[in-house]
Amino acid sequence: MMAEAIRTLVVDDEEGIRSTLKEALQRSGHVVATASDGEEALDLLRETAFDAAVLDLNLGSRVDGLRLLEAIRWRWPRMAVVILTAHGSLESAITAIREGADDYLLKPVKPSEVCYVVGEVLKKRQQRVAMAPSPDLPHDPSHLRRGDFTIDFESRRVELGGQPLDLTAYEYELLVYLMENDDRPVPPPELVKVVRGYECDHLQEARDIIKWYVYRLRTKVEPKPSTPRHILNVRGAGYIFKV
Repeated sequence: MMAEAIRTLVVDDEEGIRSTLKEALQRSGHVVATASDGEEALDLLRETAFDAAVLDLNLGSRVDGLRLLEAIRWRWPRMAVVILTAHGSLESAITAIREGADDYLLKPVKPSEVCYVVGEVLKKRQQRVAMAPSPDLPHDPSHLRRGDFTIDFESRRVELGGQPLDLTAYEYELLVYLMENDDRPVPPPELVKVVRGYECDHLQEARDIIKWYVYRLRTKVEPKPSTPRHILNVRGAGYIFKV
């Protein structure tokens, strides 16, 4: 049986780059759609669920790369996103990573490198969203359920006991990751990668960073944040989610 084709969206205002990346990705087995600006990309995203997107940050239109990324993360939170940017816009690329992009590449870039990076971020996202079916409910890949917690991936709606939770994008990603990995304590550097989008090599720095996000999330999901029941600290190991 043939593997299902990967659906990828390429958004760049330079026709040559769109064409080159489309050809390279198609040779790698992708089904590729292209858009020359943010508005055209939004139209495509309303009708199609893509597996991955390659976005130029500087689209020169009313809907730039960051606004398009925000729309993707809201409408299709499980889509893998790779940002393309020039050296002069490196700070914007870092901002995009913090806002949910999976990786970035600096122009000029080889098409083969784009194909490789898209493949890698797809693998990582598939690992993150992989989950075992609930023993008392049929498997539903569009939802994640643990105890009284329910997450609707498509709408990014989170409910606790049937009541919606008002989470920021960072809190949402942190909760999803902890729920998906509830069989183990997740180390602080791994959680920093999830929330902030970069590798933190220093354990103490990672602890200092992630404890703020954990504190904020606890204020929204715990009956008594000072004595948490769901997001627990395992000394020397990290944080673990419990129902």
